[in-house]
Amino acid sequence: MGLESIGQASIRELVKLVNDIEHQTGETYVRMEMGVPGLPAPEVGINAEIEALKAGVAAKYPMLDGLPILKREIANFCKNFMDIDVKPESCLATVGSMQGAMATFMVANRTYKNRSGTLFIDPGFPVQKKQLQVLGQRYGSFDVYNHRGAKLRNALEGHLKEGNYSSILYSNPNNPSWICFTDEELRIVAELGDKYDVIVIEDLAYFGMDFRQNYGQPGQPPYQPTVAKYTDNYVFLISSSKAFSYAGQRIGSLVISDHLFNREFADLEPWYNSRQYGYASVFGALYALSSGVSHSAQYGLAAMLKAANEGQLNFVEDVSVYGARAKRMKQLFIQNGFHIVYDKDDTMPLADGFYFTFSYPGMTGKELVENLIYFGISAIALETTGSERTEGLRACVSQVSDSQFVDLETRLQNFNAQFAQHHVETAAI
Repeated sequence: MGLESIGQASIRELVKLVNDIEHQTGETYVRMEMGVPGLPAPEVGINAEIEALKAGVAAKYPMLDGLPILKREIANFCKNFMDIDVKPESCLATVGSMQGAMATFMVANRTYKNRSGTLFIDPGFPVQKKQLQVLGQRYGSFDVYNHRGAKLRNALEGHLKEGNYSSILYSNPNNPSWICFTDEELRIVAELGDKYDVIVIEDLAYFGMDFRQNYGQPGQPPYQPTVAKYTDNYVFLISSSKAFSYAGQRIGSLVISDHLFNREFADLEPWYNSRQYGYASVFGALYALSSGVSHSAQYGLAAMLKAANEGQLNFVEDVSVYGARAKRMKQLFIQNGFHIVYDKDDTMPLADGFYFTFSYPGMTGKELVENLIYFGISAIALETTGSERTEGLRACVSQVSDSQFVDLETRLQNFNAQFAQHHVETAAI
């Protein structure tokens, strides 16, 4: 494939590599490299999309900002599951959270002409940095693991006081470490965002999937934690890919606070012929990127959100299988000489969820990726996510079925049998 280093390959490069090996060998890998849903999409969404197609929406252009019914259900979803009030006008349909992030970078990072960048509270999703590179915008980052709780303030302010950034981005729950920010930490992010007039982008790709709490009951606490409790300068990226297993339809939600949606920035006008943030997002960024979102997919997402809002679809319960799967997989890795890299969530034990991280004594992350490939196991190096823990890998549990646990255990045993003695000999030298 012409890769300089398999260990530094991107997610999609590893996907292609493993696909090719499986095709040529006939062997099935234990695939943990890509975060894709491993569950069927809810029928309520599929049926709504089918009915919309039969009604003829495929022949009609959708509105740039989304169907009115979808915008209403997004706003209701924010109220029911986050306890946040936002108008439907401020809720936009996007071609997945990826497009939501791209559109946000295009607008948020042009609000002040003397700034052009995003500060990532890492580790995080590598492709978002690629988006900034494509746009010619700057970014900075720091690994939050050693700066939890009150220590986050100094770490974050140390970057923001330089005056280079227009936005802050983090995921909650976090991809790849699966740590979850506390209310204290969200308040700190909000306060410093307001102090330095920086827009906070909250990536909610794994909405409600901290299974230590039950965030799946509409209109009842506990609610998905959010920075929006403490600031009006926020943007949500809400994915339908994981929580609703609707990845193939490429649809998500971009929610902009009402305050920010109507806020004006003089430096936006040369780019978008408007000073208003919301107008620039819709008629500037989203118009230029795709002129709207697949018409039928919007009906599908609207139906799923409506079912969730009315308590007919418990999406959190549906995806809780990932937590049980992660718990079992972690045990297999630990029993065979591996260590969990991000093992604490501040002072609490880490939740079991969509991802976990692991390492093997004596190997860098890049070496571990390359060595595991030979044993039919694929994962990505944490180094590619902005993590300072360069010895580790990220594992996604979604594609590993229960029927593969025997294969996984055998392959881990074989790996450990080969490399444990090598590690002992190397340490002795």
